[in-house]
Amino acid sequence: MRLFAAIGITLILAGCASGGGRMNDRERYNRAAGKPVANPSAVVKAELSFARLAQEKGQWTAFRETAADDAIMFVPAITEAKQWLNGKADPQSAVEWQPHRISMSCDGSLAVSTGAWQAANGSTGSFVTIWRLENFDERHRGKDQEWKWVFDHGTPLDEPLPAPDFIETEVASCTGKPPGQTVEAGAQKPADRRIGKSPDGTLVWDAVQYSGKNPSITMRAWDGNAMQAVEHALKEDQPQ
Repeated sequence: MRLFAAIGITLILAGCASGGGRMNDRERYNRAAGKPVANPSAVVKAELSFARLAQEKGQWTAFRETAADDAIMFVPAITEAKQWLNGKADPQSAVEWQPHRISMSCDGSLAVSTGAWQAANGSTGSFVTIWRLENFDERHRGKDQEWKWVFDHGTPLDEPLPAPDFIETEVASCTGKPPGQTVEAGAQKPADRRIGKSPDGTLVWDAVQYSGKNPSITMRAWDGNAMQAVEHALKEDQPQ
């Protein structure tokens, strides 16, 4: 099933503009100039295909086949996903999950998916998955592009998440220019830290672990003026 370890996760997804489907000036310019334009539905498709693959080929098999080479998990420390998944036997019944919300960078290269999962034993919870479009910077050379996850984690909940009427999608603002420094250094040096961002800097993630503490991950999205943060802390997980 999705990884359930004793950690805290802060999901920061603010300043994203769904815009009711309307493109602003920069988005219209990018489309006219042949530059990448965000397409959240592609991540919805990747997430649904991931969930289907788990049912058809096995849970950990699906995780291995869809993970990026540098993907990480919290188990409970920050861990290289492919190393942890290598040789891991599939459970008899794979966890099921459904995306509820997709947030994407302006350039369409990075996205975060959140939603609900259900295990065969009746347990339930929420998940966070970060998706990256591989070979995005080499798209003009004809290289194959494929969505791979770079972070995945699940959190048990006492009550199941209510299912939305439809999968919500939103895109970071394409107006203005995000700052080059998108991650705060902090007063204490972490024991481990992994940082990722879209090439245009409109969506950033930061996984950090301090000595003696559980890891955490945050995300920030550009709103046209600043990297805004709206935080909701998930409950601490219980080890499986």
